[in-house]
Amino acid sequence: MAGLIGSTIEWYDFYIYGLAAALVFGPTFFPEFSPVAGTLAAFGTFAVGFIARPLGGVIFGHIGDRVGRKRALMATLFLMGAATVLVGLLPSYAMIGVWAPILLVSMRFLQGFAVGGEWGGAVTMVVESSPADRRGFFGSLPQMGVPLGLVLSTTIFGLVSLLPDRDFMTWGWRIPFVLSAFLIGVGLFIRSRIAETSAFTQLKEGNLRDKLPIADVLHTNWRGILLTVGMYLSAGIPFYIVTVFVLAYGSNELGLSEGSLLWGMLLAAIVEAFTVPFFGSLSDRLGRRPVFMASAAFALLLAFPFFWLLESGSTGLVWFAMILALPIAHGGMYGPTAALYAEIFGPKVRYTGTSVGYQLGGVVAGLVPVTAGFLVNAAGGASWPIALIWVAAAATGLLCVLIVHETRGTDLTLDVPRPRR
Repeated sequence: MAGLIGSTIEWYDFYIYGLAAALVFGPTFFPEFSPVAGTLAAFGTFAVGFIARPLGGVIFGHIGDRVGRKRALMATLFLMGAATVLVGLLPSYAMIGVWAPILLVSMRFLQGFAVGGEWGGAVTMVVESSPADRRGFFGSLPQMGVPLGLVLSTTIFGLVSLLPDRDFMTWGWRIPFVLSAFLIGVGLFIRSRIAETSAFTQLKEGNLRDKLPIADVLHTNWRGILLTVGMYLSAGIPFYIVTVFVLAYGSNELGLSEGSLLWGMLLAAIVEAFTVPFFGSLSDRLGRRPVFMASAAFALLLAFPFFWLLESGSTGLVWFAMILALPIAHGGMYGPTAALYAEIFGPKVRYTGTSVGYQLGGVVAGLVPVTAGFLVNAAGGASWPIALIWVAAAATGLLCVLIVHETRGTDLTLDVPRPRR
């Protein structure tokens, strides 16, 4: 439960930035740009957070594998919360000029740095503490933080967006960021009460910890790093297309209302909060590979139909497209991911390995919204360039999961994990 709550709060902080980048940051921090250029600049600041994530994965992975999982997770949560609150307090471009976007980028970098160490630590703690035959289910609980964080951020943004436009653009958008101070306090209190995992305790007591976990994992399991990066792409790229890029594309190019898109995303995220643990539990029975493989194949087939549904202009069909993309395609891959990644790496480098593989994939995914904006603008508003990116991402993940060995039943106490016979 501590992993779920902390993960939800941290992803809430991360996603409110994406929503604000699509809806607010262009005119607030880049007012001298055209509307399209301002949105692209705002998406550029969004991408900065992803560039920082692998660095956070290395640093906090080192802390988690050397000092302890718990201490690393306390640090990531505090840093994320502080950066998020400061974004809500930043002066606009009209008040301090060019320093406004510079400070915005700096805070986004700190957010990405913190998230880089959050995911790997949360799933490592939960999976290492779970029964072997239930790791898929319990590992999916921190994964629920992604849709729940999206629900929380979308709900609050949806409510403040009901304010008059002038009030929303001036001060209303800041409310979700400042509220993070309370949420982070709750999360830190809960995490302070959890115990260190037995796997790390054994490493510490036996003096078996690596001096430099990142060097060890790159030397001994570089193949695992590459496979986790590839598998991330099939889930992460469609996810950020739907949750970030579609907000701007739908409102600017298709004339869909921002409120309708936000509430459709909220509905899809609520459903995904239930499908993620379902698919995680399913992987305990069928295996990680079959569940992930079927979902990646579905994501590949969905790419072009998703945009056809979006372009229909029908609110019902738009919401249906989001439900197909998030709870089913993304949820089916994301549910078993925590257990799958943790089972690929040994205990001495587990925090580092899961973090670095996941966050390197995040770098690529984070560049997609701004890349999609350029490509769609160059194509005259057509959606086919971004649909092709979606197809390529899903195909990459499908290939990687075909290569990876089944990990269900892996003995997590072994330095080089291998499935039980």
